[in-house]
Amino acid sequence: MRSAKVTRNTLETKIAVELNLDGTGKVKLDTGLHFLEHMLDQVARHGLVDLEILAKGDLHIDAHHTVEDIGITLGQAFNQAIGDKKGLRRYGHAYVPLDEALSRVVLDISGRPGLVFNCEFTRSTIGEFDVDLIREFFQGFVNHALVTLHIDNLAGDNAHHQAETIFKAFGRALRVALEQDPRMSGVMPSTKGTL
Repeated sequence: MRSAKVTRNTLETKIAVELNLDGTGKVKLDTGLHFLEHMLDQVARHGLVDLEILAKGDLHIDAHHTVEDIGITLGQAFNQAIGDKKGLRRYGHAYVPLDEALSRVVLDISGRPGLVFNCEFTRSTIGEFDVDLIREFFQGFVNHALVTLHIDNLAGDNAHHQAETIFKAFGRALRVALEQDPRMSGVMPSTKGTL
């Protein structure tokens, strides 16, 4: 099984992540950030990964440190769980609609961190959740998962729908990229011979 357990303890947050990339979409989330938990649930269910995240952070200040550190820790767990990358499809993409909203996510398990994030949310908060933190989550993830990630919100009037299509498409793109390609069994999916 491709799985990992990672903890991150700082003066601002305490994060524990358990990740199984070959799961069924089971989740256990306790972060104090209910909207983020709703989004992470979408990733797990649509990506067919099992995900447990327990987080305590300085939410009395704001959610920034907690969201960023969850992204960092999840990225570290992903990087550990992925293994040697042989036989992977490596690339994944997905378009996901939700009513009027539509997002596209394209992913490369490249060994190189990179984020291109194109989303203009229609409002600055969803409930009490600051939408700027969505980019911070993904930046933390790509920096430590060592993946290249392009996120484009192509349409949407409702910020909740915009965000949900992003996280669902991310889960779907992950699922494709993580699949074993039977035609590439035991082969590194790179002309360099390494990722």
